[in-house]
Amino acid sequence: MLRVAVVGSGPSGVYTAQSLVQLEPGVLVDVLDRLPCPYGLVRYGVAPDHEKIKSLQNNLRAVLEHGRVRFLGGVLVGPGGLPAARLRELYDAVVYCVGAATDRHLGIPGEELPGSWSATEFVSWYSAHPDSTADGFVLGARAAVVIGVGNVAVDVTRILARGTAELSRTDIPQAALTALATSGVTDIHMVGRRGPSQARFTTKELRELGGLPDTEVTVDPAELALDPGCLDLSALPAGQRRNVEALRTWAHPPTRDTPRRIHLRFFLRPVELLADAGRVGAVRFERTAPDGQGGVVGTGQFEEIQAQLVLRSVGYRGVPLDGLPFDATQGTVPHRAGRVVREGRTVPGEYVAGWIKRGPTGVIGTNRPDAKETVRSLLADASTFVAKELSEDPLAVLRAEGIEPVEWDGWEAIERAEAELGASLGRGGVVKLPDWDALLAAVRGAHT
Repeated sequence: MLRVAVVGSGPSGVYTAQSLVQLEPGVLVDVLDRLPCPYGLVRYGVAPDHEKIKSLQNNLRAVLEHGRVRFLGGVLVGPGGLPAARLRELYDAVVYCVGAATDRHLGIPGEELPGSWSATEFVSWYSAHPDSTADGFVLGARAAVVIGVGNVAVDVTRILARGTAELSRTDIPQAALTALATSGVTDIHMVGRRGPSQARFTTKELRELGGLPDTEVTVDPAELALDPGCLDLSALPAGQRRNVEALRTWAHPPTRDTPRRIHLRFFLRPVELLADAGRVGAVRFERTAPDGQGGVVGTGQFEEIQAQLVLRSVGYRGVPLDGLPFDATQGTVPHRAGRVVREGRTVPGEYVAGWIKRGPTGVIGTNRPDAKETVRSLLADASTFVAKELSEDPLAVLRAEGIEPVEWDGWEAIERAEAELGASLGRGGVVKLPDWDALLAAVRGAHT
């Protein structure tokens, strides 16, 4: 019987477990996560108003309830928890599916001013991630600048502009709902350093901005005209063409007769966050222009946009893992078809999948073929694994060593507690528990 540990219960980890049980009838899979809740970014990264995408949890759930798959939450692998070397002793193979855990930085003056946050911090707040300790995002803010033009940037822009009535029907935590309900933010500027045809958001996400109640979306016609890709749409790939077509419908100055306005800006590169009374008060941008080779160059012309809230959405980055090699340039673990590479050689028994393998690229579905490639490598190596005495259940060993994982019944207790919280608040659905204490209290309640 082959025992495999999958570290991480987001899409890449669950798809890895799914491929293992589909391709190998003699495998037992433990999916470990440092959080007591499964699903990774589907639970803690997908915006609360994207209920269709969040419903993917039902598919992931079916895998984690498979008879040869076991969820073990609350297990930290690495310093302060279960050493990676000890994990390797308990299983024939380990697959790391831990994603990209930190944000890229702008690297400009003023980036650390109060009021300047990474988009991930904001997402963690409105998603009730138990590690989130930040709040006060919108307190005292009248205008916001979102730096970046990918789907995460669109998400945070949309949540800032959403009305309370729409958000109250979601699982957004009560504290975030209350704060957003009293927000004084009226103008949101989403800004990219390149042109409209090069933006990374998808058309579906983009068009959602135009459907927000009491919100006007505008695009500067001059910035559309500056982009060579906007001059001949027939030369653009289909997705970029649809983006530009949507942006053209908003190409007009703001009328300022709506409660909220979203300004989509392009060809502006942030160069400094400016302080006002000890916190961010504006963002200074340099105007850029196409360089003829798909990039942009600075023009020496500058513009300031007033903002008391800045959300930086310029990408994710992987972090080094305990006991594994790390490519600091790429932010990934070196590998060949998912096999971890140490000093130029692959290491049977150690594997990676997902963003820590390929970098923060693709959509949720991209993780499925990525995971399958890794699993095929693992199964091809199975005959070379060092023989181990694995007669004892790893769960029993973990408990004997003082680690008490949250099993599936503990997660189900969290689900019940969130349903009860939603009912008590009159929200009509589940409401996420806000922190570690509340989550673990729900787990303990299942065992009393």
